[in-house]
Amino acid sequence: MKTKRNDFENAMLAVQKKLPLGYSNYKQMIHDLLIDDVNSKWNNIRRYMTTNGYDGCLLSIDVNIFYVTGCIFNGYFYLPADGNPLFFVKRPNGYKGNGVFYVRKPEQIADYFAEHGIRKPEALLLEADELSYNEYTRLQAIFNPAKTGNATAMMRQQRMIKTPWELEQFRISASKHSATYKDVPKCYKAGMTDLEFQYEIERLMRVNGSIGIFRAFGTNMDIFMGSILAGSNAEAPSPFDFALGGAGSPSAPIGANGTLLKEGMSVMVDMVGNYTPYLSDMTRTFSIGKLSDLAYHAHQVSIDICRAVEASVSSGYPAAEVYNMAYAMAEREGLSGYFMGTKSQAKFVGHGTGLQINELPVFTPRSKDVMTEGMVVALEPKFVIPEVGAVGIENTYIMCADGLERITLAEESIIEL
Repeated sequence: MKTKRNDFENAMLAVQKKLPLGYSNYKQMIHDLLIDDVNSKWNNIRRYMTTNGYDGCLLSIDVNIFYVTGCIFNGYFYLPADGNPLFFVKRPNGYKGNGVFYVRKPEQIADYFAEHGIRKPEALLLEADELSYNEYTRLQAIFNPAKTGNATAMMRQQRMIKTPWELEQFRISASKHSATYKDVPKCYKAGMTDLEFQYEIERLMRVNGSIGIFRAFGTNMDIFMGSILAGSNAEAPSPFDFALGGAGSPSAPIGANGTLLKEGMSVMVDMVGNYTPYLSDMTRTFSIGKLSDLAYHAHQVSIDICRAVEASVSSGYPAAEVYNMAYAMAEREGLSGYFMGTKSQAKFVGHGTGLQINELPVFTPRSKDVMTEGMVVALEPKFVIPEVGAVGIENTYIMCADGLERITLAEESIIEL
């Protein structure tokens, strides 16, 4: 896709009116925005530490490193509750600046503290849900804190509310995501399998600037760029905690499995919009020829659910009520047996998204979260119709002060290929 301006310039144009006068070049503007963004994140983490009785936070997982620095390095980011951060880098070479120190092993962090008269934290946050057992116990032994807290849970809560910079990245990603979906019909040729169709969509996404990598939180969540579900394969349950399954292959049991695309079959395209580090999520449904009346009815109910949620949700709205509203509408239309699957029905209807596809909040009937300005969420009310396939849509929204802003804007009706 060719534009007169590059993506960062377009993003900056969108926020330029909010900036003080005097920003004459984009590089300086971008630099200053990123500095402000990172500083606000550090301050949020410091506030959490002060409120909850921690005096240090040590991060090493790539997504968290990116969140607090704007880049990914192998090593450790240490933020004290009071003071400047320290960057202990293993690789790559070449980082310079205040607080940057190269190490080969984490024990050298303790050595650095001793040499510079820095007191070890007595209450330390570590990424307990993501570190290996060996790494966790090793860091515990190095710092020997009296109290250890879970930085993973803290960071997921912090990342749930996006900064203005992050929201602009979402808008870029969603715009390119939407433009790519408009060209999905061009990827289809009669006689294709679902895998062959997916290969062409993946190529289109990459040509249009997709980064390719698809990050998800949690173990056993392996998937590549997204999912294509055709026909009865949509009923196949998966061990992975995605909305719908698909048989996939023995080593990756999710999504397309080589199903031949043929008359009367729906084809659900659920590919991630990773055109920036921040992931938009969007599903659209296509068909080979005409589908059953039940399929078209269920698809329209999916659209109706999205419109109802858009009209109802504002800041402070309970996340659980989003699921309850969607399920009640499906049940009222006689579609509860097809809602979010058949053989294995997902018990959620949407989720937060960000640097990972499955961030907080999650729209489940037991969620305790409430909608808050700055959240970015994906709503995906889907139905599986036996012998036809999956139907429905998914959109990504920004929670704004005055309601939900839909940022994935591709055609929502079923498109015949």
